Amino acid sequence: MESPEACSSGEASPVAAERPSEAAALRALIDRVRAGEVDAAREVRRLTRASARHRRKLAPAVEPLVSMLRAGAPDAGEAALLALLNLAVRDERNKTKIVDAGALEPLLGYLQSSDLNLQEYATAALLTLSASSTNKPIISASGAIPLLVQVLKEGNPQAKNDAVMALYNLSTITDNLQAILAVQPIPPLIELLKGGKRSSKTADKCCALLESLLAFDQCRVALTSEEGGVLTIVEVLEEGSLQGREHAVGALLTMCESDRSKYRDLILNEGAIPGLLELTVHGTPKSRMKAHVLLDLLRNSPYSRSKLQPDTLENIVTNIASQIDGEDRGGKAKKMLAEMVKVSMEQSLRHLQRRASFA
Repeated sequence: MESPEACSSGEASPVAAERPSEAAALRALIDRVRAGEVDAAREVRRLTRASARHRRKLAPAVEPLVSMLRAGAPDAGEAALLALLNLAVRDERNKTKIVDAGALEPLLGYLQSSDLNLQEYATAALLTLSASSTNKPIISASGAIPLLVQVLKEGNPQAKNDAVMALYNLSTITDNLQAILAVQPIPPLIELLKGGKRSSKTADKCCALLESLLAFDQCRVALTSEEGGVLTIVEVLEEGSLQGREHAVGALLTMCESDRSKYRDLILNEGAIPGLLELTVHGTPKSRMKAHVLLDLLRNSPYSRSKLQPDTLENIVTNIASQIDGEDRGGKAKKMLAEMVKVSMEQSLRHLQRRASFA
């Protein structure tokens, strides 16, 4: 930062003096990109890596970079792809500009590349572009969904992570859920969940996507047919981030609400009770509400929804704990119940104290 003395001296600052030459340099760089220079594309990538200002100034390079992407030469294609990826990051105008310039067709080609690095870069680009609400329907109509699920099945680890996040972005358009289900995403989603940290952003998006897909019977059948499918969601319920746990309880609740008689015992036998109990205390507001409702549904005879109150939790858990197969599960559930009763009593005491203070 310049000192006050420098500002009041009347002399032009070095930064101000450099601006015209910088603008000329950027125009020259764009001209080099138009001429198809691979090094120019690499320079655009370097300048836009961490500079929002350069992303704006170099927006005119989008069209020639897309042309370079279409040309098919491996070095040029990779350089253009990485430059476009950086131009799109945190810049909504560039995101739509890239799609409008026709980048989707070559990007989908790279998704099918045998070069796993190019496939990874293309997946990252689609993840970034699909964050734009304007782009989502265009990407959906382009045929990207089956290719993203294929990457989810066969890509390298980073490409798989980006593919599930891109699919989640596209799943916010309800009509896309059936299109995603049609290409059998459940086995690779569960495999990805099993192989990663339960508290990762990838796990969050996997569970968010599953929560939406489980509204369909096709997904519920696929999940319960997958070895360890429900158990993996229960593990996110216990070990995930706050957001991941919210989606995990939502996924289990969606299943149980769709057909309680079919899924109640399955969820119980995978040991969901301890995680649900903890969630009623330490979860987000949505998680706590969903956990209470699911605990009610897991009872032998659920309360009517209108009669469900927080103070019925101990009765719910007592009922459930008596039905869980296996001493370890039952013991853990009863231990959690004791902790929950203690918490409930403490909360009730604080409530009475607050009431007394206002009397």
